[in-house]
Amino acid sequence: MADEKDIADDAAPAGGGKKKLILIVAGAVVLMSLGAGGAVFLFMGGEDSAPNGEAEVVEEEQGDPVYHAFKPAFVVSLPPGGPAGMLQVGIDVMTRTPEVVEVLQANDPMLRHHIINLLEGQEAAALMTLEGKQALQTALHELLSDKLEEFDEPGKIKGVYFTQLVLQ
Repeated sequence: MADEKDIADDAAPAGGGKKKLILIVAGAVVLMSLGAGGAVFLFMGGEDSAPNGEAEVVEEEQGDPVYHAFKPAFVVSLPPGGPAGMLQVGIDVMTRTPEVVEVLQANDPMLRHHIINLLEGQEAAALMTLEGKQALQTALHELLSDKLEEFDEPGKIKGVYFTQLVLQ
């Protein structure tokens, strides 16, 4: 019996030692996996960083759309010789920054002047096509965006829309 007791005492620590060894190995595997995953996350995410290694901060304007309608609608004479001699157009501007609308309202007379100059130079035949209307829309967007930059306004114009367009 003494022999069985000695064998049982010897076996008990050996079984507990195996469990500890398994737990240590499993823990080491988990830690190595986490470390490898973290390294992949840090080093493989390089496409979103700036060339100098610093993360590039891109602030996308958030919030609801805010519209500014240039009232009254613009009425201009078009260059002679085209199929129409007059253009009437209603223009609304969309932004996501209320401060942009405030700047547009505060500078309405100056902006209307530049818009009228742009509209008077349009050819009636071009404005009768979808491409011509889209080109005018792009030109207005660029004009207003340039003016916002001159005023050091950080917000952006997201869209320029025609609420009415009549050629006569």
